[in-house]
Amino acid sequence: MNDGFGARHGTRRACASLASMSQSPERPDDLGWLLAKVSYSLTTELTAALESLSVTPRAQCVLATAMQGEYTQTALAQAIGVDKTTMVVTIDALERAGLVERRTSSEDRRARVIAVTEAGAATVAEGEQIVEQIHEDVLSALSPERREAFMDALRQLATDRLGAPTPCEKPVRRREPRSVAAAAV
Repeated sequence: MNDGFGARHGTRRACASLASMSQSPERPDDLGWLLAKVSYSLTTELTAALESLSVTPRAQCVLATAMQGEYTQTALAQAIGVDKTTMVVTIDALERAGLVERRTSSEDRRARVIAVTEAGAATVAEGEQIVEQIHEDVLSALSPERREAFMDALRQLATDRLGAPTPCEKPVRRREPRSVAAAAV
């Protein structure tokens, strides 16, 4: 089947189907499939581990980022790469749990910033230990040399070739993460 992609780019590669994603191919060569599979597995493991703190990986990321300075909801959304609606829902849940408060900015009385409460700071500290342990455990599957090369390669892809999304007619919903400094109030 020619979907037009192969004709434009001179290659014809089969796309990983949803049915085959539930199986473990002997030698998967599809970069997108591999990245999606490990991302999903890591996110699932983090979700399970953070349940003891009653936070999700996204909530943990929001809390940890909010502790770095005064950020509006919009700035936090840009910093971690989620849309505004998702951020509002996340902040509402964190506020109900007593982990954050919406406060007036010390720099602009018109702006409201997200402030992490003492309980939120304690959750961040515990969550960071959990996340660090899982990251270490996952990477321990690789030798120290391969681990360093793997992380270097991911960082290079994230800052170079895959550092910015490709413009497209129907863009992917997830927003591009921006640096924390660029998202500051």
